[in-house]
Amino acid sequence: MTNIQLGTIRWGQTFLVRRSAWRAGGRFVRSVALLVAASAVVAAQTPAQPAAPPQQQQPTSVELRLTGDAGSPPRLAVPDLLSLSPDRETQEAAKTIAEVLWNDLHFEREFDLIPRDTYKSIPLAGSIDAVPFDRWRELGADGVLIGTVQKTAAGVRVEMRMYNVRARASAYGREYSGSAANPRVYAHTMADELHDSQRSLRGVARTKLAFSSDRNREPVVNTIEKREVKEIYVSDYDGANQRRITINRALNITPSWSPDGRSIAYTSYRSGLPDILISNIFAGTMETPTKGVGQNFLPVFSPDGTRIAFMSSRDGNSEIYIVDRDGRNLTRLTNNPAIDVTPTWSPNGAQLAFTSERTGSPQIWVVGVDGTGLRRISYESYADRPTWSPPPYNEIAFAARTGPGYDIKILNIGSGETRQITFGEGSNESPAWSPNGRHLAFMSTRAGRSQIFTTDRDGRNVRQLTRDGNNTTPNWSQ
Repeated sequence: MTNIQLGTIRWGQTFLVRRSAWRAGGRFVRSVALLVAASAVVAAQTPAQPAAPPQQQQPTSVELRLTGDAGSPPRLAVPDLLSLSPDRETQEAAKTIAEVLWNDLHFEREFDLIPRDTYKSIPLAGSIDAVPFDRWRELGADGVLIGTVQKTAAGVRVEMRMYNVRARASAYGREYSGSAANPRVYAHTMADELHDSQRSLRGVARTKLAFSSDRNREPVVNTIEKREVKEIYVSDYDGANQRRITINRALNITPSWSPDGRSIAYTSYRSGLPDILISNIFAGTMETPTKGVGQNFLPVFSPDGTRIAFMSSRDGNSEIYIVDRDGRNLTRLTNNPAIDVTPTWSPNGAQLAFTSERTGSPQIWVVGVDGTGLRRISYESYADRPTWSPPPYNEIAFAARTGPGYDIKILNIGSGETRQITFGEGSNESPAWSPNGRHLAFMSTRAGRSQIFTTDRDGRNVRQLTRDGNNTTPNWSQ
């Protein structure tokens, strides 16, 4: 059999594949006040390189697409995987993989997922090849995913097949081997590959979120002001596996992922003044592209990862700047006595959108990276925290004042039309697009404290991801 090197998956994990059957938060005034007033000392601590991810082995075969009734997505069942080893760890992994896979597939709404609690009347398959097709057809399934998990000397081997229930034939399959430490990674990988193969969709199951949190309830060091620290955390896209990236008893806010998912830029107060740090979270190193000159905030990586846009008051006013990641070629992009903040890159890297109060209340403006083509694009009573959608959409999501609080709106740049997707359930701010443009992460007070939520681009399927402390300024990895 031949292993095929596919390259690097998110989080820098090398992935080997073999086919087994067939292929940033807070509204304008609050942000400015916080950035100007806060003071702390920061030292980043980064996690070690994670364990090697699963390997896949795949013989050559034909991959078929599962279809549903005309005009309807395929109805899909995802029962528990079969544990081929009697130990408890393998049995729990089989159940976890099925549960997470069902949730990952349901998140994108490309399949009509049959609820798992309806499977009880259907006997488990005796093996990966012995499928009770008649029973699954009675339940209305167009397809069923049957998988196995087996303990090995190196960890586990996981095999998954998708069967066409009507044709009683396997339409798709994968086989994985690797560590048993995190069975969720198998489910996330399966979900993304199924979406790619079956629906021509880039899934987000293997992506990550970064956000700022005060959940540690520790006082900031080296300041007379009583203030709780804020640290940078990361999690899976669905809020699982939340873990701390910075450990420094200081203020760390507004994280931004690099396009390769290996670094996070953020605002930190390690020297008593705000500056921009880049934590290389697998290498265990840190960069300071702004070199400690002036007060620097709100970093965001360019689409190719070579530059960073940010806000700085180094020349007296709060302006938007661009700098190479290594600190060279600093360029001042705006020049106005008003406050300019919260830059966001266009997908092609040719423009930036940002918030400015130059015409009175904060509004969204767009300018070319060469400083030309400046224009206002929002006409709200108050608009802040723009975030530019990825292709194929050409939209900017932002927070707009709609009463005592804020709501998320989406502006179509081509037509100028704006639609609202949250409606006064708490204050909703700091939207961040998923890399496929189908979802948004945002901060909301609808549950009491500030927490991270996700929603579909149409405002449906709101999900709460964090619950401990206050959690703000989410950013979605690529």
